[in-house]
Amino acid sequence: MSQLPITLQSDDVTLMNQVAAKDRQAFEILYRRYYQRLYGYLFKLLQRQDIVEEVINDVMMVVWNDAARFHHRSKPSTWIFGIAYNKGRKAFARFARSDRALPSPEPSQADDPERSLSRKEMMQALAQALQTLSPDHRSVIELAFIEGLSYQEIAEIAECPVNTVKTRMFHARRRLEQHLATLDVHPDLLRHDTQEER
Repeated sequence: MSQLPITLQSDDVTLMNQVAAKDRQAFEILYRRYYQRLYGYLFKLLQRQDIVEEVINDVMMVVWNDAARFHHRSKPSTWIFGIAYNKGRKAFARFARSDRALPSPEPSQADDPERSLSRKEMMQALAQALQTLSPDHRSVIELAFIEGLSYQEIAEIAECPVNTVKTRMFHARRRLEQHLATLDVHPDLLRHDTQEER
């Protein structure tokens, strides 16, 4: 059976099959495809660029070494984010007491100053509120709101029942809403419409 040529348009399943066969080109495409998403997810959890880069490399090393163990019971993205979730939690536990977190990015000078201040304050309030959550609760929020994953996909990543994900989401939202309310920030941004909630 002949293999299809690997291109930037190849789907994730095709790439995973090729990575399992130790195809370096497929791995490079998969790495580039997931790098930004993994970086965004892990940076929100870890807040340190050097650690995030290290964890991404660890995640992709597991993908390279264990791609043959991926049995297509979930989407490749769910499997990859499951690895990132576990590696990120371990790194968070190792470096939680570190005070070398990166500063928040400054708003663009071209923005309206009043709007920039409001946006900056909102982002700072949200970042501050997220830091009050446990790693499990923060990950549920990140995977739902940043990655747009369903509760079922989050459950597969976290290797827990869907009801546990729902419970974590409930407690995380409640904690965030309480924290944001003390800062006089409206918590409407915490709405996550999923099929499970409808």
